[in-house]
Amino acid sequence: MTDPTRVLVVGGGNVGMAVALRLQKQLGRQLKSGAAQITVVAPDPYMTYQPFLAEAAAGSVQPRHVVVPLRRVLPRCRVLAGRVTSVDHPKRTACVATLATEETGEPPLELAYDQIVLVPGSVSRVLPVPGLAEHGIGFTSIEEAIGLRNHVLEQLDIASSTRDAAVREAALTFVFVGGGYAGVEALAELVFVGGGYAGVEALAELEDMARYATRYYTGVRPQDMRWVLVEAGDRILPEVGERLGEYAVRRLRERGIDVRLETRLSSCTDRVARLGDGARFPTRTLVWTAGVRPHPVLAATGLPRNERGRLRCTADLRVEGEDAAWSAGDAAAVPDLTADGPGALCAPNAQHAVRQARVLADNLAASLRGAPLRDYRHRYAGSVASLGLHKGIAHVYGRRLKGYPAWLMHRAYHLGKLPTVGRKAHVLAEWTLAGLFKREVVALGSLEHPRAEFELATRSGRGPDHD
Repeated sequence: MTDPTRVLVVGGGNVGMAVALRLQKQLGRQLKSGAAQITVVAPDPYMTYQPFLAEAAAGSVQPRHVVVPLRRVLPRCRVLAGRVTSVDHPKRTACVATLATEETGEPPLELAYDQIVLVPGSVSRVLPVPGLAEHGIGFTSIEEAIGLRNHVLEQLDIASSTRDAAVREAALTFVFVGGGYAGVEALAELVFVGGGYAGVEALAELEDMARYATRYYTGVRPQDMRWVLVEAGDRILPEVGERLGEYAVRRLRERGIDVRLETRLSSCTDRVARLGDGARFPTRTLVWTAGVRPHPVLAATGLPRNERGRLRCTADLRVEGEDAAWSAGDAAAVPDLTADGPGALCAPNAQHAVRQARVLADNLAASLRGAPLRDYRHRYAGSVASLGLHKGIAHVYGRRLKGYPAWLMHRAYHLGKLPTVGRKAHVLAEWTLAGLFKREVVALGSLEHPRAEFELATRSGRGPDHD
């Protein structure tokens, strides 16, 4: 009996899950007979649908419906919760640190493989800004999104209960660094630095939520809050084009949001955000959405990378010079065969990543059968972005949409891309009910410190009084 073909998928995000799902289908017979094995290694045993992080932060979507449990959707794969720390491709082995090895202090597990798919995604691009490590909040995970929601509502509590003008000012000022889609959707009363998808969408969604929530807080009015979006470039949302980017700036400024272009964050020490133009904003909230960089594990693989740290790949999604190594998404520098000029690369966005995942899985299965491979080719269709409830922009196949129609397209597109029918139904039901009932504005800050009340009881010898 021959040994099974061992496929190792590094990463359980959108691309990693899509590759494993496709391989389950393509290698169904081999998996059933034991001729093939698929192992997925991911830090978390679930995939987070990133485009809905801003809506989760604003309370429009329940957090559990933004994540997909890997073990449930990948029943024929082995899912290992851990982090790949290094890869020795000539020896076809990878070292994996798991919760068990960290708990016991044992060395990382050594996994052998025959084919490896490197799709670990990306991590936040952090710059050496004084005070950022101490006071910054990220916006790349569901935990950070819900933590930010709780934090914003807690600041409204502080502003409503204090008589100290300085404390109130800092509580009602929020700083977002990065104006991409994520940053702008979360903006509600914050200072956002950056004008990409992450920053803009987060900013806009949270601003809507906080504006609505002020009706329940004594002494806090919408105009008391200060939202500042800081972007180092000369426009926000460059993916949708110059005209729509300018439109987005106008709409945000009409809502009282202070959008500062060609401006950088200089420091944020002592809870004061200092900008390159000399402005100072005392703040208790600094949200960093200023872009991402390739995952550090790529540097520990010994495989060829480009100047930006992404793996050099051929058009069929193999790593250059390696028959048994594959990559896609944020980790891969893939030639764009639809571009007019030579040397162009596919943008590291979700639209390319999910389509690359399907081609990668098909090609990997074909290579095991000895069949020919096909090149990845996809012409960019456009982009959609939310600017808050009932507001959005879209640039799709050369057509520009603004306002409510663009917002509807944004929701419809991402609902269609959300994995599993069950989650689509849950999210659609939540959106429908949200149109019939009032928005929930409850902060569950205790989720971040679930043992706090029990620890208080053990220190005092009795629990706090409750009615």
